[in-house]
Amino acid sequence: MFRNFAAGAALCLLLAAPADAADMGLWSVYEQQLKTAKYIDLTHAFQPVQPVWPGFGNAEFKAAVAGKDIPGYVAKGDVYTYEKHGFVASAYALPTDQYGTQLDPPAHWNEYGATISDLPPTFAVRPLVVIDMSPQVQKDPGYALQVSDIEAFETQHGRIPEGAVVFVRSDWSKKWQDIAHFNDKPFPGVGLDALKFLHLERKILFHGHEPLDTDATPTLEGEAWLLHNHFTQAEGVTNLDQVPPTGALVTIGFAKPEGGTGGYARYVAIAPADWPHGVTIAQAPGAPLPKQPAPLRRDTNGVMRPTPQN
Repeated sequence: MFRNFAAGAALCLLLAAPADAADMGLWSVYEQQLKTAKYIDLTHAFQPVQPVWPGFGNAEFKAAVAGKDIPGYVAKGDVYTYEKHGFVASAYALPTDQYGTQLDPPAHWNEYGATISDLPPTFAVRPLVVIDMSPQVQKDPGYALQVSDIEAFETQHGRIPEGAVVFVRSDWSKKWQDIAHFNDKPFPGVGLDALKFLHLERKILFHGHEPLDTDATPTLEGEAWLLHNHFTQAEGVTNLDQVPPTGALVTIGFAKPEGGTGGYARYVAIAPADWPHGVTIAQAPGAPLPKQPAPLRRDTNGVMRPTPQN
C-alpha cells in the first residue's frame, strides 16, 4: 500500500503533533520528514550538444556581452569577465522550448490549450508513482505501457492516488549520451489506452517518460490525445531506476515564459529517509556550496566548466 509519506503526510503529522509543533504549520513536516529525506534529481542538464527532435536545432551557449555603454565600467559589446568586471554572465540561444527534460502544456499542440504560464502553482509538489517497464523494454525496445501493466502494478503496490504524477521507467535515459541514436525507432512509449486509463480512471496530474516523445506511432497518437484533451506531460526524465515505485514525492519546477508552449523543467524526487538512493540535506546542505576544483572557463561549446590552469 502507499506509504503515508506520499499521501496525506502533512495532515497526519500535524494532527499527531503537539500544540507547539502544530503552531509551526508545515515547518513540522519539514523537520520530521523532509529534512532527513533522500533527494534524487530526475533531470538532464541541457547542453549545446544533446539529443533533440531532428526538426529542431541545438542550443548555443556563449558569454553575455554588454548591450549598452556604462561610462567608466563597460562598453557596448564587451564580454563580461571575472578579471575586468568581477562577474560573468551567459547567453543562451535556445532553438525551441522542447529541449531536454521538459514539461509539455496543452498549447504545444492545441490552439485552445493552456500555456506554461497558465499552469497553477499546485503543480509544485505531488505524490510520485514510478511504473517500471524496463524488463519489457529489454526484450522489445518498442514496447509501450499497457493497461495490464498498470493493473499489475496496482495489484502489487496499491491504487494510484488521484492527482499523482506517474513516471514510466524504461531506462531509455541511459542512452542520453548516445546522441546520434537516442531518437532512433523503435523506442519505448506509453500506449494510448494506458494514458486514457491513467487520466480518466485514476485522474492523475500527468505522466512522464524517458524518451522525447510519448510513443513511436506515426501520428504520435498519445501526445495528440493528451494535449488536445488539456493534459500535460513530462518528457526526457531520468534516474527513475533510483526512485521507489511508491512513497516518494516529486517537486516540479519550470521556467515561466508568458504564453510558453513548452517548459524547461526540473523534477526532483523526495524519497523516505530509509531509501538507499539520493542525498539528504545533511549531505548536501546547499549553503555554502562546494568550491570548484579549478577556475571556471568556457569550453569549446561555451559551457562553463572547471578547467585546470597550466
